[in-house]
Amino acid sequence: MPISAILFGGRRASVVPLVFQSHDWDHGVFLGSIMASETTAAATGAVGNLRRDPFAMLPFCGYNMADYFAHWLDVGAAAPDRELLPKIFYVNWFRKDKDGKWLWPGYGDNSRVLEWVFHRVTGKADAVDTPIGWVPSSDAIDIEGLSVSKKDMEELLNVDTGEWKAEVPSIRQHFARFGDRLPKTLSDAVDTLERRLSQLPD
Repeated sequence: MPISAILFGGRRASVVPLVFQSHDWDHGVFLGSIMASETTAAATGAVGNLRRDPFAMLPFCGYNMADYFAHWLDVGAAAPDRELLPKIFYVNWFRKDKDGKWLWPGYGDNSRVLEWVFHRVTGKADAVDTPIGWVPSSDAIDIEGLSVSKKDMEELLNVDTGEWKAEVPSIRQHFARFGDRLPKTLSDAVDTLERRLSQLPD
């Protein structure tokens, strides 16, 4: 069965928008390689610490994760038509406001985000280009009947330049673990992200 979209995700109270789309396949692999969640009482480590779990595969990958990244990149490189590759998205159902309130209801209403994903795949949904990828425009996701205000949506979809600039050193530290085996495409992706962010005010 053809695969039209791949979704990655992590548990983040801030920084990461509700949903966004990678710029291309290689950028999508980059997003999968930097997946992260803030630890909870159910996870090892202090609550609220950031834990990187590339592709949600860290406990299961039986070989060097850098080689795993390279295999994903090879899939894209071998595609006869890169336009036909699955589109890659990143989701974050767990964003909170400054008072610690969940901004998105989650559960069945996640289908509203999946609807936007479906329409992006078919070229029928609006999005705004940002340094991290394509983010839904403010009215692109249907919130009719939800107790989610337009202000909440703005926060859910916000790409805070300052927060993402602060994220870059953490990504570099994460990649440093893989040494020379890290594909250059991914180290270049960090540089590209940093360059795009530097062109915008905090």
